[in-house]
This record gives sequence, structure tokens and C-alpha cells, in this order.
Amino acid sequence: MPTPSLRLYNTLTRTKEDFVPIDAANVRMYVCGPTVYDYAHIGNARPVIVFDVLYRLLRHLYGESHVKYVRNITDVDDKINARAAERGISIRELTEQTNEIFQADVKALGCLEPDVQPRATEHIAEMIAIIERLIAGGHAYAADGHVLFSVPSMPEYGRLSRRPLDEMIAGARVDVAPYKKGDMDFVLWKPSSASEPGWDSPWGRGRPGWHIECSAMSWKHLGEVFDIHGGGIDLVFPHHENEIAQSRCCFDTQVMANVWMHNGFLQVEGEKMSKSAGNFVTINELLHTERFGGHVWSGPVLRLAMLRTHYRQPIDFTAKALEEARRKLDTWMRAARLALDGEAASQAPSDDVVAALSDDLNTHAALTSLDRLFNTAGEGQDDAHRQLAANLVFLGLASRSELKKPHVEFVSVDADKVETLIAARLAARAAKNWPESDRLRDEIVAMGVTIKDNKDGTTTWEVKR
Repeated sequence: MPTPSLRLYNTLTRTKEDFVPIDAANVRMYVCGPTVYDYAHIGNARPVIVFDVLYRLLRHLYGESHVKYVRNITDVDDKINARAAERGISIRELTEQTNEIFQADVKALGCLEPDVQPRATEHIAEMIAIIERLIAGGHAYAADGHVLFSVPSMPEYGRLSRRPLDEMIAGARVDVAPYKKGDMDFVLWKPSSASEPGWDSPWGRGRPGWHIECSAMSWKHLGEVFDIHGGGIDLVFPHHENEIAQSRCCFDTQVMANVWMHNGFLQVEGEKMSKSAGNFVTINELLHTERFGGHVWSGPVLRLAMLRTHYRQPIDFTAKALEEARRKLDTWMRAARLALDGEAASQAPSDDVVAALSDDLNTHAALTSLDRLFNTAGEGQDDAHRQLAANLVFLGLASRSELKKPHVEFVSVDADKVETLIAARLAARAAKNWPESDRLRDEIVAMGVTIKDNKDGTTTWEVKR
């Protein structure tokens, strides 16, 4: 069997490289998962979707049984402690509730379940073992009930983020404390009060620092060195930098993972997302409320809106982009449902879709291939319908059960004409010309389009199913 051709951008080397797995029969990927104290926001959805696409691609290239995908669950953290106290419930109750919501949300986004979803609290023994080895090797020290990693003990610290020392000190977000030997030294273990979760350790009752958790879980499930480590660009420093320091110094390796991949930032309607700006939106809100853009959005629409931008580029998440994704997906789905009631969705994806994704997850090119198939299907070629269905399933934009639902007669809609008619109708309404407004509405509906007038005076539309 020839070696699959896959190229990925490696943050560690700042180059796009041929991907060569350590063992093609056991391709291993770790992605940082949620800290389960609150609903996951839409920015959290981006890495989940991006690395789900990569997982699907790896399974296609190497075989489903030859890929292991680990995405952790952080269920011990100071934010969790604070939120549980705020709500007056136990930490376990909070993390169980939050994780259940997260799992339902990402499933709605079309994401496959990872092979392993380890919980931090189930890997305390591994964390303690790593810390003991770091102390024995001179890379960590105990002080005042804490254990800290000694950054100067690792000459290559900063290789991933490539930041000057003064920038790393400013961005490290480490506490200033008299027991620290160096400004950059970070916590591996810290003491717990009676009201905080804690475990017995050689350094007293305490709990782990954030960074050590991922080193322990990746080691437990993927080994000392594995193929791919992924996450958002915001995790490069200090989290991923510190993971590398811990794991490399513990196991005396040249790398922790051969390839480091990071998705770009997300902003909402042109602004950085924040609660203070009032544009903080969760996946759950998008799926179940009309808060954003006056619509409840389906998971596949949210997924498509994400995939239209290359994963390494910043993305502006807007209601307009979601409307465009909804219309696009609707037209694809209607054509794909002509493919023998979805039976063809079990076919392999198109070679051009696989080739596009194999070029550093070029989802834009992959989606362009779907447009070409859609146009071919419109010319009456049955095989194009079947291939379109297969590609939608492969990209996680549709399920086989969805494609097997009865379809209505396919309607080709001139989007420019619809927009022109809507604009004319809005002008008629503004002029209180109600007969003309009603006439234009009837003309739009006759095209097979559903329109909705929003509270803010705008009108949105979609092709009727």
C-alpha cells in the first residue's frame, strides 16, 4: 500500500511538511479539550471542528483502526472550584453537568467522538510520577508546599512560541512568590485548603497545575512521543510551551509531538469576543436560542461556516456568514438527497476533496469541489448526486440518516434575484405600500423561498425544504 500524501503546517518549525507517522499502524493525535466549568463558547468550537476534520482524514488515509485520537477533559481547575462555590453545588456535579452539555453540543456540530476522552482527575498518579522524575532530574523543585518547574533547566524553552524572554515573562501569567527561584518557573503542584479538591502526594495534600495535566494524559494514552498535538493558537504560550518542557525533560526526548498544529483566533461580528462587549456567545445558545442573528442555527450550518475559512487564518463569525452557510448547505442537501435516498453516502469521498484536505486541511478548496459536484448534479448526472452525498458525510456536514429523509423536488434559486426582491419589498414596507409589499412577498415565496422579518427591521431567507 503506498504511503498517503499528507502535508501539515508545523508550528514548531514554521513550515508545511510531509507528514510521516511514527507508526503508520498507530497514528496518534492529542488535542486540548474543555475545562468543564461553563458552556463552551463558539471560539471553543473551532478546534473541535478543525481537528475532527483531521481525524476523519487520518482515518481515511491510514484506516479507522490505525488512528487514535485523544481529547482531554480538564475537571480540576480553580475556575471550576469558584463556579461550584458560586452555584452552591459540588465540583463533581458541576463538571458532570457541564461535560454532558459539551458532549451534546459537539455531537450536534457533526464531530466524531474521540477514541479516548481522559479526565484529569483520573490521572493524578501519572502527574505525580512525572513530577517526581522532574525533581530527580533537576528540572523541578519543592518549595513551601508547591512544586515548580525550573525553566532555566531547559535551554530550549521557548522554541515553540519563539518569544523573547521579556515577552515570555510578561505573558506567562505566573504568580510572583517568594518561594520561586526564577520569574518564569511555573507550578506543577500546589497545596489545597480543606475546601478545595486535593490528593495526597509526597509534597502534602494538593492538586496539580494546569500544564502537567496534559503531559500526564498524553503520556498515559499516546506514549512519550506521539505524532500530532493540536489546539487553539492561544495555547501556544504558555500552555503548550510548558507541556513540551515537562514532557521532554521528564522522558529525555527531543520532542513531545512531531507536529504541532494550531487554529487561528475567532472574533464575532468584527470584534474580539468578550462578555463585557456583549458578544460572548456559546455553542449551546446558537443551537437552541434565537439570540444570534434571530435564528436557531443547526450544527451543520455552524460547522460549514467554520470550514469556509482555512483553519490557520483568523475567522470573523457573523450572522451573515451563517445565513450564507445555511443557504449553501440547504442546496447541497437537497441535491444529495436525490442520491438513492442517501445509500450512496457510504461511498468513499472524492479524490479532489481528499487531495484538498491533504494539503494542510484546505477546507476552502474541498468545499469548492462540492460546488463543482453540485453544478454537475444540476446537469442531471446521477453519479454527481451520489458523490456529493458521500462528501457531505465525510466532511461531517450531514449524516446518512439525514440524507435518507424524504426529499422534496429540488429547487434552484437565484440568490441575487431573491436579494433584489427582498430589498424592493423592504423599500415598499418603508413607504407603507402594503399591496406592493405583499405582491413581492408572494413572488419570493413562489420561488421556493421562506422569508422571515426580524425585529431589527431586516429580513432573512432560506430555501424551503
